[in-house]
Amino acid sequence: MTAALFLNGTVGSGKSATADAAGDLLAERGIPHAVIDLDALRRVWPAPAGDPFQTALELANLRDYAANATAAGAGVLVLAGVIEEPSALPRYEDAVGGPVTLVRLRAEAGEVERRLRARHADDPEGLRWHLDRRGELEAVLDAAGLPGPTVPTGHRTPREVAEEALRAWDAV
Repeated sequence: MTAALFLNGTVGSGKSATADAAGDLLAERGIPHAVIDLDALRRVWPAPAGDPFQTALELANLRDYAANATAAGAGVLVLAGVIEEPSALPRYEDAVGGPVTLVRLRAEAGEVERRLRARHADDPEGLRWHLDRRGELEAVLDAAGLPGPTVPTGHRTPREVAEEALRAWDAV
């Protein structure tokens, strides 16, 4: 059975960078794994009607990717993405074929804004959307009551955050 660590959080919270760093740490420990940035699995334009965040596509692609990664030897999956409600968790567990542990990454609004401004320096429309989405998604995640620990990202390196996320996750 494959175990999955799901790094959850709002846009700009450091999910992708932390997932990459967690992959590096797992490799250093000799733990076979795969790092999956869920944004890449669902990126399609235009979004299908009724699925504005392409969740159905994400889950279908995750199912295939997880099966292929597991067949290649990965025993651990590190996922970077967003789960907004507890009822979605079983669909991710079904897609990866095992338990999913959520660890929420949280950064202060000013730090997220700094990150987003750097990421979208040449994309004012994208910056506006992401800045608006940050606050909206933060409120959704706060209200959702999702299980799992919260790890602050703040001004720490992705490696430091990944170390804490892996410690918070007792599966490794």
